[in-house]
Amino acid sequence: TDYVHLLPAYRHQAALTDAQRIAWIRADRWLDLDQARDALSRLEDLLVYPPRDRMPCLLLYGDTGMGKTKIIRKFLRDHPANFDQGTGVTTMPVVAMRMPAEPIEQDMYSELLTALGAPGLADGATHRQKEVCRRLLRSMGARMLIIDEIHAMLAGSFRQQRVFLNAIRFLANDLRIPLVCAGTDLARQALLTDPQLAERFEALHLRHWKNDARLVQLLASLATILPLRRPSNLAAPAIRSRVLDLTDGVTVRIFRLIETVA
Repeated sequence: TDYVHLLPAYRHQAALTDAQRIAWIRADRWLDLDQARDALSRLEDLLVYPPRDRMPCLLLYGDTGMGKTKIIRKFLRDHPANFDQGTGVTTMPVVAMRMPAEPIEQDMYSELLTALGAPGLADGATHRQKEVCRRLLRSMGARMLIIDEIHAMLAGSFRQQRVFLNAIRFLANDLRIPLVCAGTDLARQALLTDPQLAERFEALHLRHWKNDARLVQLLASLATILPLRRPSNLAAPAIRSRVLDLTDGVTVRIFRLIETVA
C-alpha cells in the first residue's frame, strides 16, 4: 500500500478507484522530453533575440505525431497573452496561427486575425486585412509569429505558394520578429524553394524514438507516474523492443499504447 515504485507526488493516485485512475491516465499532460526541451530552449532564445533587419527563423519539422503542436502549445502556455484592465490593452508576445487549407494570402490574414482575437473585417479586402494585422501585431507587442501545419501550403499551385511565402517573409521583415514554422518533412522541402527564406531558417528535426538510453528514460519515467498499484518494468529490453515494433517510434503512438495498456 506504500506504492514505493511511484514517485512520492503520484502515490496518492494509486489509491483512487479504477474509474478515477483511468480518468487520470487519459488526461493530457506534459512530460519534459529531451527533444521537446531542446525545441523550447531554441524558441526561448528566438523570443529574446534583438530586432534586426534579417531575423533568424526556425523550422520545427517531423513526422505526424512527433509532438510539434504539443511543443507549440506548451510554449504558448509559458508566454500567454495578457490583458491590462487598467489600460484596456492586450499584449501577446507569441502569436500562433494555423496554416489555412490553401496558401491563399487572404485566408492567411483571416487566420492571423483569428489568432489575434480580432473580429473579421466587413470588406475582407486583402490589403485591408494586411494593414490591420500589421497594426495589431505592433500594438500587441508581438515578438514571434508561429505558423503550424505549414506543409498545407503544398495543397496550392506553385504561384499560390510563392505569393504565400512572399507574404510571410514580408511580415517577418516588416515587424522584425522571428518566424517559426512547424510541419512535416514536406514543409522543409517547400521552404527550401525560397532561397531568401532557406538562408535564415534553422531546421530542428524531431526524430523517431530508437532503442537507446532516451527510450529507457522515457519508459522508466512513465512507470513512476502511472497510478498502477504494482510496479511495471516498462524499461525492460523485451518491452522496449515490443513498444518500438508497435509504434514505429512515433511519440503519440507510444503514449497512446502505454495509456491503453495502463
